[in-house]
Amino acid sequence: MPNIGAFSLVLHSHLPYVISHGKWPHGMDWLNEAASETYLPLLRSFDQLVAEGISPKVTIDITPVLCEMLADPVFKEEFIAYLNIKIEAARLDVHWFESNPPEGDQEAQEHMIRLARNWERFYMDLLDDFRGRYNQDIVGAFRRLQDDGHLEVITCAATHGYLPLLYEDACIDAQIRMAVENYKRHFGRPPRGIWLPESAYRPMREWSSPLGNDEPRARRGLEEFLDRHGLRYFYVDSHLIAGGKAMGVYLERFEALKKYWHEFSRGYSEPADEFKRSPYQTYLVRSRDEFMGRVSAFVRDPKTGLQVWSGEHGYPGDGNYLDFHRKHWPGGLRYWRVTSTKVGLGEKEVYNPDIVESRVQENAGHFKEMIRQILLHEGQEAEGLPIVCAPYDTELFGHWWFEGPQWIYHVLKWVNQDPELEAMTGSEYLEQVSTHRVVSLPEGSWGEGGFHHIWFNKDTEWTWELIYPAERKMVEAARQWSRHSDGRVQEALRQLAVELLLLESSDWQFLISTVAARDYAETRVIKHNYDFWRIYELLEKLTNGEEPDQEAWAHYALVRQRDTLFPQVDPSWWTGADLSPDLQKALPLTTETVES
Repeated sequence: MPNIGAFSLVLHSHLPYVISHGKWPHGMDWLNEAASETYLPLLRSFDQLVAEGISPKVTIDITPVLCEMLADPVFKEEFIAYLNIKIEAARLDVHWFESNPPEGDQEAQEHMIRLARNWERFYMDLLDDFRGRYNQDIVGAFRRLQDDGHLEVITCAATHGYLPLLYEDACIDAQIRMAVENYKRHFGRPPRGIWLPESAYRPMREWSSPLGNDEPRARRGLEEFLDRHGLRYFYVDSHLIAGGKAMGVYLERFEALKKYWHEFSRGYSEPADEFKRSPYQTYLVRSRDEFMGRVSAFVRDPKTGLQVWSGEHGYPGDGNYLDFHRKHWPGGLRYWRVTSTKVGLGEKEVYNPDIVESRVQENAGHFKEMIRQILLHEGQEAEGLPIVCAPYDTELFGHWWFEGPQWIYHVLKWVNQDPELEAMTGSEYLEQVSTHRVVSLPEGSWGEGGFHHIWFNKDTEWTWELIYPAERKMVEAARQWSRHSDGRVQEALRQLAVELLLLESSDWQFLISTVAARDYAETRVIKHNYDFWRIYELLEKLTNGEEPDQEAWAHYALVRQRDTLFPQVDPSWWTGADLSPDLQKALPLTTETVES
C-alpha cells in the first residue's frame, strides 16, 4: 500500500545556562527536573521502541547551551544528589501517609502510600539508568541513537539568542557558528538542521533598532547565515507560510502573556494572501535574488500543535493525568490529577495510575488518526509527498505532561505500524522529496501574535538597551584584539564572548514577560552585562600596557570559574570580516518564484 504521507515529530530541547547560577526555585533544579522528568524518560521510550524493532525517526534539537550543561561534571554530580533527595522525599512521604491517615478511610491511606512508593521506584530507576545504562552521559545516549540511524539531532543558536532582534550581523553569525562547532564537538559530525530560537525568522530588509535610535540599514535574511554554515533546513510557524495571525504556543501556559497579546492585537492587520501555500510541504527560502543557497523551511502543523500544546483543549488537560501544579511538601512530589482545568488546587482529586495507561493509548490513537486525516485531505494540496510536521518543546513531555513520554512511545509505534504512514526525520524527507518551490517569508515567530512582542515590549526594552552596546563593543574588541600576541588578552577576549552570548539569551526576556521567574531573569541580565563590561575594562588595561589591579583579576577569575561553557569559542568570529557588504544594492524579493 503506498504512503499517503510522512509524519515528523520534532522536539526542541532547551534550558538557559544555570550551572553556578542558583539552585532552587530557579537554577540547577530546572535542569535536574528536565533531566529526570523529560530527557531520561524519553530516552527510555526511544530505547524501548528500538528494542521492539521500531526506529523512532524523531528530529530532536538539543541546544548548545543544554549540551554543555548535560556534559558538565558539575551537573552529573548534582543530578545524582538530586535523585537521592527525591528518593528520600518519597520515603518520607510514605512515613507521613502512614502516620497521618485520612479519617476513617484506610483504602485512601493505602492508595497514597502506594503513590509515594511509585515515586520512590521512579527515581530509583532513573538513578540506575543514569549511572548504569547511560553511564552518566545523556548527550552520548542521544548521539548513539543518531549514530544508529534512529534519530536526527539538530542544533540551535548557541545560547538561544533571539536572532531577528540582535543588532550586529556578526553576533548572529557567531551564535550560529558557535552552535555548529559545539555540535561537532558533542556529536562528531556537522549538523544539517537548526531550530531557530522561538522559530523566529527575519528576511533580508531595511532594519533599524527597535529602540529607535539609529538609521535603517540593509540586513541579510537569516537563511543566508544558515547557508554559510552548511545548515540545510529550519522550522517556521504556519502563519509565516499561510498568512494570518498566530495565537502562539505559550498563551495558555502563562497568564501574564495575555496582556502582550492584547497589546499586539490592537495594532495588527492581517496581510493579504497573494497565493495559496500549503503547510504540508517544504519550501526553499530566499529573501533576495542574489542569494542562491538552498535552505529549506518545514512548517508547523497547527492542528496537531493545538492538540498537544493546549492545556485546556489538548491531551495534557485530560482530567485523569497527573497535575503539574499541586505538590506535597517538603518533597515537592505530586499526588493529584488534573481533575478539571476549572477547579482550584484544593479541589484536585487523587491521581489514579491504573486508568492512565488507557487514556494515553486512546489519546495516542486519536493523534495518529488525526495525522492520517490531515494527510488524506489538507495534505493533498501539497506538491510532492505531504508531511505533517509536529514541533514541540521537549520539556512539555514528562515535565509539564508527566505521561507525555509514554504517549510519544505509542504514537511512534502506531505510526510505524500503519502501512500508509512513514515517520521521517528532517534530513530523510529532504533526501526523498525534492523541494523546488521558492518563497520569501515574512518576519515572525511562534510567539503570541506571531511577531517579537514577547521578547521586545515595555517590560523588556531595558534589556536590549544593555545588549546592543555590548554587541557593538564585542565586534570592536574582536577587530582590535583577536590576533593580539598576549595569551592573557586572548583568554579574556574568549570570556568576553561567553558573557555576551549569555547576555543575548532570549530566555531572560521570556521569563520577564511571563513573570515566571522575573527577578531571576532580571538579575541574570544585570549580572552578565556587569561581567561583560568589567572584563572589557580589564582588556583595555592589558592592551594599553597597564596591569589590572588585584580586585579586577579576582573578579575575572570568579567569572571564568563560574561560566565554563563553550571552550571552543573564537573571538575572531565577531569580526564579521567575511560577511560580504553587498547588501546595500540588493533588493528583497517581493513575489514567489519557482525553480525549474
